[in-house]
Amino acid sequence: MTQQLIDNIVKWIKDYAVANSMETLVVGVSGGIDSAVVSTLCAKTGMPVYAVTMPVKQIQSQHDLSMTHGQWLTENFSNVTHKVIELNTVYNAFKFEMQQDFDDQHAFANSKSRLRMVTLYQIAGATKGIVVGTGNKVEDFGVGFYTKYGDGGVDISPIADLYKSEVYEIAEYLNINKDIISAPPTDGLWEDGRTDKDQLQGLSYDDLEKAMMLHEDIPTEHGHDSQEKKLLDTYLKIRKPNLHKMNPIPIYKNTSI
Repeated sequence: MTQQLIDNIVKWIKDYAVANSMETLVVGVSGGIDSAVVSTLCAKTGMPVYAVTMPVKQIQSQHDLSMTHGQWLTENFSNVTHKVIELNTVYNAFKFEMQQDFDDQHAFANSKSRLRMVTLYQIAGATKGIVVGTGNKVEDFGVGFYTKYGDGGVDISPIADLYKSEVYEIAEYLNINKDIISAPPTDGLWEDGRTDKDQLQGLSYDDLEKAMMLHEDIPTEHGHDSQEKKLLDTYLKIRKPNLHKMNPIPIYKNTSI
């Protein structure tokens, strides 16, 4: 079943690229499990792949995992080019210009993600490629845990309909580095190394997945009714302010004509 899912996604990626006359696949590699899985799926298409590591004020352990995966990709797939593009200088210049009047740490964290998006699209534009997203279903359609026009700015999203647990299953099947699989999930945008769980009110992806299923009325075996209600309430609290990311951009309808 896992092999069939992998084959289906790989075919879907390649079919989309070919149908749109695109020649390369461009994917950011962060050292996390999602980007490791997606970059490997891209590699399995046989198309030229640019796996891009973009350190920007990133803690060393996260960068090391990204480098480890990039090396593994190039050793196992001759169609992969691993590029390391240092963004600290660009980010420092941007922060210097903005911090006097618009100093906000959360906004700066999102700006790091947007600088990475710009980098990926520069590479895609120069190589006639598409940017391949790495968000999973819980992040993209559950709690909206991504940066609008940052890591949310992509051309296709191969794992956006997969729960995090399914991503882990694929990672194991693809022999992704064990340190990457076991590492606490993080967006890599904070210099203090905070994890996704730290930013999601202490909920793990297992918790979020269960809550998402509860919200969608999918039966689960999670705890008692009171525990489920508390979990669901927290999930909805995280989800509500992020709905603007998941919904289409509002358009004023001109009815005066």
